[in-house]
Amino acid sequence: MLAEYAKNGSESAFRELVARYINLVYSTALRLVAGDAHLAEDVTQTVFIGLARKGRTLSTGVMLGGWLHQHTYHVAAKAMRAERRRQSREREAVEMNTLHNDSGADLRQVAPMLDEAITQLGNEDRTAILLRFFEQRDFRSVGEALGSNEDAARMRVNRALEKLHSLLKHRGVTLSVAALGAVLTADAVTAAPAGLAVTISGIALAGAAAGTGTFTLLKIMTATQFKLGLGALVIAGATTALVVQHQAQTKLREENQSLRQQMAKLQTENGRFSKHAPTPRLPAPPMHVTVSTNALAGDSQSTNLYTRFKDNAPKLTAAQVEAYLKANRTNAASLLAAYRTSGDPALLKEAMEKYPNDPQVAFEAVLDKDLSPEQQRQWLNTFEQSAPDNALANYLSAFNYFNSGQIDQGIQELTATSGKQFNDYTLDRIQDDDEAYLSAGYSAAEAERISASELELPQLAQVKQLGVDLVDLANAYSQSGDQASAQAALQMAMNLGQRYENASTSVTLISPLVGMAIETIALRAMDPNSPYGGNGQTVQDQLNQIVQQRAIIKELVQQAQPFLPTMSDQDIFNYENRRMLFGELAAFQWLVNKYGQQ
Repeated sequence: MLAEYAKNGSESAFRELVARYINLVYSTALRLVAGDAHLAEDVTQTVFIGLARKGRTLSTGVMLGGWLHQHTYHVAAKAMRAERRRQSREREAVEMNTLHNDSGADLRQVAPMLDEAITQLGNEDRTAILLRFFEQRDFRSVGEALGSNEDAARMRVNRALEKLHSLLKHRGVTLSVAALGAVLTADAVTAAPAGLAVTISGIALAGAAAGTGTFTLLKIMTATQFKLGLGALVIAGATTALVVQHQAQTKLREENQSLRQQMAKLQTENGRFSKHAPTPRLPAPPMHVTVSTNALAGDSQSTNLYTRFKDNAPKLTAAQVEAYLKANRTNAASLLAAYRTSGDPALLKEAMEKYPNDPQVAFEAVLDKDLSPEQQRQWLNTFEQSAPDNALANYLSAFNYFNSGQIDQGIQELTATSGKQFNDYTLDRIQDDDEAYLSAGYSAAEAERISASELELPQLAQVKQLGVDLVDLANAYSQSGDQASAQAALQMAMNLGQRYENASTSVTLISPLVGMAIETIALRAMDPNSPYGGNGQTVQDQLNQIVQQRAIIKELVQQAQPFLPTMSDQDIFNYENRRMLFGELAAFQWLVNKYGQQ
């Protein structure tokens, strides 16, 4: 059915897919949004809109149930970013601490962490769990899907269930393996409301036909009288650091006002990223290029406030890496995680040889300092080919061209970012590393703390230097008398900075801070009294706003810093979970709210 939809755009095939998987997606969403049926419907709708758009590009070998579960997890996590309440978060933390062993336990006991634990399983284990308990297939059908027989499928499901049990045990759940299996068999799938599949099929197909614009989706939502929960979900990805201004006293009314303000800003940003944005004249005038290998200098230190393993961050041993790779059949993601968690460059080379067309392999290869300039250019080209819709590939390629004095090629790369999405793989890298540490026997809190704190982000240095180079290019255009091209170069720098500045849900504060730094550099090269945006603001007003944002972040960090060394293991786990799901800003806010009132 997926192949039929991909090839011919068959609506009947898509509707059948929705009907077949609606219960799986809705059940997962319902657990992840704490039983909010209306929000679960919104999340379900969003997931199938995503399937309608991406279904034609999915690999023929994709396990659709697994893809839908992963997509539902990420969509629901973002939805909860907008819906969260401090009281409900605290209640979940209490429930997490008080779970007890009960062979007849209801699924609601493990619901807050079940789906997250499933996403941390290896690919084959996750597939086995989803096929058996979520798609409710018998062992023979599971075996056929996995390319084995009924007995092998039974063993695979049992091993996967044991691994899931181990992950949940780290989170405080003490159900036995047998009890967990019984609960999943009985209650893993909840029937979606009658008629929801028909409604969502129409909306998803309409959404796919209308394109990927945020506001087009909101219009569809309004036309079908769905609640504005999806609107909050979409806006959450673009919410800036201003969300934390009101801190512990922020009320729901104020949050809604903030979301409206961010919607207006997002409309402005959509205009800036349009394909009609001005571009500098080519060939570019001569300019001095600063070759930089460490453009961030001290910036990263501002957010490197605390790690539980500050002076003793562990690396995995060869034996631990071998066991982890064996469990994951040495796939691309596990090889990269093994490379990062062990520091063994041979593992990266193996990934480059075995999986040269994987975008994350290409991304890691681009950042390898041991490559020659020719090899780096080759991998940059590979990165662009393997991730054609990811603007990051173009940004890193542009930096490389600027760094080698090929300014015109760099400008062409920057022009190619128009209309593209942006993903720097930070969350994927942390989650994969987390799984590696978990497999080595570290607790969930330890694994999350180490994987998040030890991850290097060398691409940020290149991105920041690219912003500096663009401002230098604008100055060169100005000196040659070409003011239009100068403004276009400054706008490119602004766009680059805003890509990162708007990432307030980033698991690291350094990303939005780098974005603010780039935008500040560009703004300072402009006339402070010139207009900025369409709301009567000036360049100086925008500069003042960024200064205010940075001050808010700095104040929050200073408030949170004294509490970090005092956190219990459970609170470290809660803190890291919030950081992964909602971003480091939200995690700091939770910490200040909880410990600041004691």
